[in-house]
Amino acid sequence: MTNGKNGVKTFMSAIVLLCCAQLLIGCSAKTPEQQEVNEASSATGSRACEFASFDERFGRYRIEPGDQLDINFYLSPEFNQVVTVRPDGDISMPVVGNVHVEGLTPKDLEGSLNQLYSQELRDPKSTVRIDRSPGQVVYVEGQVAKPGAVPLQSGMTAIQAIAASGGLTDAAGPGKAVLIRRDGCGNARGQHLKLDQVLNQKNYDEDVVLLPSDIVVVPRSGIAQFDLNMKQYVRDAMPIETFLAPPF
Repeated sequence: MTNGKNGVKTFMSAIVLLCCAQLLIGCSAKTPEQQEVNEASSATGSRACEFASFDERFGRYRIEPGDQLDINFYLSPEFNQVVTVRPDGDISMPVVGNVHVEGLTPKDLEGSLNQLYSQELRDPKSTVRIDRSPGQVVYVEGQVAKPGAVPLQSGMTAIQAIAASGGLTDAAGPGKAVLIRRDGCGNARGQHLKLDQVLNQKNYDEDVVLLPSDIVVVPRSGIAQFDLNMKQYVRDAMPIETFLAPPF
């Protein structure tokens, strides 16, 4: 009886996974009526729930110990620095010494530096960029050599994240890749990426810049999925005697 229940659970799990896959595939093949409904919904929905831009997400980022900061002064490049935030949350800057930066946004730090250097420079015009942050990662899943978390570098794109994951497998379908990102309301939303056009040097706009916690999913190609389905069908259709028969 227990085996029967386990079999039912396994079967139901397989059905759920299959339904999820069909939903993902179905999103790329909407009827005109569905498209009109989606467009109308998007037009009347709140813009606050749209995808956050690269500048918006990093503009809200709070600096942490271990972050590598690229600090530039537009008219005084001799003060430019690439510094790593120390465990105490401070950085060392020329002339002004230690500056506490933990918990500040890049814009906040720019304002603090402009004020600190106003005694030395007529118009500091500092800019702060986060080059590297140990706590910021993206995830690459599916048909890549090493699925999992990838440390997010400044300006990292989907193709670069895939390369950091060991590259695509032979079964990969980059033309059906999906970017999963949280919108302004915290909801996960999917965006189709035609990364095959990037690899074929036809459209580099598809190679989007990634944000912290983004997920890039690379599914199987249509041919690879067809081959897998055929192998499973042939295996299931063959009588068990075929596998047990001695090779005479």
